[in-house]
Amino acid sequence: MPDFLRYGLLCLLVLITYFQEAVTGFGCTVLALPFAILLLGSIAEAKPVLVMLALVLNCGVSLLARKHIRWKEVWIILILVAVGLPGGMLMADYLPEKWLKVILAGFMVAIGIQGLFTLGNGVSTKASRRTRILASGFLPIGGIIHGAFASGGPLVVIYATRAITDKSVFRVTLATAFVVINTAMVATWKIQHIITLHHVYLAAICLPFTLAGLFIGDHVHYRLPALAFKRMVYAVLTVAGVALGWVALAAK
Repeated sequence: MPDFLRYGLLCLLVLITYFQEAVTGFGCTVLALPFAILLLGSIAEAKPVLVMLALVLNCGVSLLARKHIRWKEVWIILILVAVGLPGGMLMADYLPEKWLKVILAGFMVAIGIQGLFTLGNGVSTKASRRTRILASGFLPIGGIIHGAFASGGPLVVIYATRAITDKSVFRVTLATAFVVINTAMVATWKIQHIITLHHVYLAAICLPFTLAGLFIGDHVHYRLPALAFKRMVYAVLTVAGVALGWVALAAK
């Protein structure tokens, strides 16, 4: 496939998936990754580009919706994720990456389907104190997985679906937490020389489409009814789980 066509399709992919994250607050990287791998040839080529663009998007959402940030939740997420990070980094060479990601993917699909079923039956999704405490247990596990494989974000999302009910608070609180998490990932990859000038070049090509997705998605977010937003969140969680499982099983 000619480069101009591959890069054009990559930009379209970024526009669609980053628009979706601008609406919901999560999912762009894991949704885009399987298709970006097909276009760019490998996960090593695709993932740094998508994470750098996600960092730009997260910063944009955080700035545009800063009045809705619930800083208490941001600190809960970051502190509890940080608890698990050192263990994950130490165990990186011993944990079974493929099967942990497959289990995580299955868990995401189960939570997504359960959430859609609950909403469909009109059951209240208001977060209780007990639910929040139980959901917080996902965060250190997410830190372990993130420390080992830089893939702990889905467990942060699962925590947020249980702990935050307001759609605008949910979106921007996740985005703000991911600003810190993605900054740490990009900085680590830069120190390790994983990010190359070619990654930066590809990110620059896709940047206008990231910004378009940000502003269109931000506009749509405030016009989406709360119930439709929750359905979209659980649908994205389900599809993202399928995408993560596909990437994990396809990896060598």
